[in-house]
Amino acid sequence: MTAPLRFRRVTAAGADEVAFVPRDLVIAGLTGRDQVVVQHQVEELRAIGVTPPPTVPAFFRNGANLLTTARAIEVLGPDSSGEVEFVLLSMADGLWVGVGSDHTDRRVEAYAIDVSKQLCPKVLAPVLWRLEEVAPHWDRLVLRAWIEEAGRLTLYQEGMAAALRAPDPLIAAWTGGAPLPAGTVMFGGTFAAIGGIRPSARFAFELDDPVLRRVIRHDYAVRSLPLT
Repeated sequence: MTAPLRFRRVTAAGADEVAFVPRDLVIAGLTGRDQVVVQHQVEELRAIGVTPPPTVPAFFRNGANLLTTARAIEVLGPDSSGEVEFVLLSMADGLWVGVGSDHTDRRVEAYAIDVSKQLCPKVLAPVLWRLEEVAPHWDRLVLRAWIEEAGRLTLYQEGMAAALRAPDPLIAAWTGGAPLPAGTVMFGGTFAAIGGIRPSARFAFELDDPVLRRVIRHDYAVRSLPLT
């Protein structure tokens, strides 16, 4: 069984602490609403030698055991990198939203996207919001990520949720219109990297709600293990 993850769930009524055992992990890709932007992401993949998936949006099943809220991960070799995404979690009492990093092995991605995603941990911030509280202003949420370069954090990704498929149509594209099954964790897609995809020893990310004036932030260190 996958180990439980602990979250602090923040709502208008207060906060609680829960242990959540994920059953299924789904990574959505190429989820942009603007097809010009989606095509840019496709070309970004081609630029690093990746054959894009045949369908848009794309969905990849990964082992739920990859999910972690750790502040450090280990990966094999120097060719992996993170990417910020909103994350939907289906719990017994409804849908919750958080933020995570779909850390991916880029070397393997060049010949097998699905395998590349299975090779790296998927890091979640340990804080969640109830989805129904942010749904009315969903498009105003902002996702950001930074990487460490020359000892300093550099802005790596930034974009509004309005650029990505909203939760309901994204879930429907995966389930055929059914609710997201309880125990499922779904990553919602990402934006192009500012300056191109590249690795870093540290990845920081956040989900910013300017309407309710709250932010979920997290970061983690990346230890690259030698290939031999």
